[in-house]
Amino acid sequence: MAWFSKPKYTVLASSKKEQQSRNLWTKCDGCGETIYNKEWEENLRVCPKCGHHQRISASDRILLLMDEGTFREEDAYLRTTDPLAFSDSKGPYREKITVTIAKTGLRESVIAGSGRIEGIPVEIAAMDFEFLGGSLGSVAGEKICRTIDRAIRHKRAVIITSCSGGARMHEGIVSLMQMAKTSAWLGKLKAAGLPFISILTHPTTGGVTASYASIGDIIVAEPGALIGFAGARVIEQTIRQKLPEGFQTAEFLVERGFVDLIVPRKEMKSRIAKLLRYLGCKA
Repeated sequence: MAWFSKPKYTVLASSKKEQQSRNLWTKCDGCGETIYNKEWEENLRVCPKCGHHQRISASDRILLLMDEGTFREEDAYLRTTDPLAFSDSKGPYREKITVTIAKTGLRESVIAGSGRIEGIPVEIAAMDFEFLGGSLGSVAGEKICRTIDRAIRHKRAVIITSCSGGARMHEGIVSLMQMAKTSAWLGKLKAAGLPFISILTHPTTGGVTASYASIGDIIVAEPGALIGFAGARVIEQTIRQKLPEGFQTAEFLVERGFVDLIVPRKEMKSRIAKLLRYLGCKA
């Protein structure tokens, strides 16, 4: 599957020497350290200096979690049709979708399918921030609901990894209704006695936080992930108070019971498998 290929680095330097340097090194967004790319990739894009977890693609997320060769993508053909014929100062939404597909190689902000984690069969959906900020639109919501439906039919657990700026404004109420739709399908999953593990990565915000991402049987987060509904500046302006240090980080939220546990990326697969077994899932 072509979308499983390693991400390509964008080379902005003009000279050959600068290009070679850019291809060999990556600057950490957390501490600013320059890291040799081989070390960067081997460490799963986690800074060995400060532990900052760089955002990764949905396809890499699936590769990280699934047993090799077991993942099968579902509903890859689904594509949004611009239900509101939306347009703004930057142009028509339909045109934006076409450009984004060409740029990212993705058809939507969610990749979904079936696979195994340490032999345990699961249904999984992973969000990709590169596709319009990982926004939740009609197709993304539909793919998540179909993931849950497959889980109910095959009696499997559901794993959803969130990485999103929230609901997709270009689809208006059609996007907002996905919050209720996905939550309702998770209600069906619960009624069937099947578990849902929600994995929150940086960032998980807006309508995604206000719906399915927050109602997992177990909620796991990566270190340092930004998790919240509205932005900190908006909240401060609304309540006219200064927010606590580290507000909306995974570490802040785990102390207050919103997140169950924080798991480093290197340990994610083994910890999720352990949780699945604890929840009664078998290989």
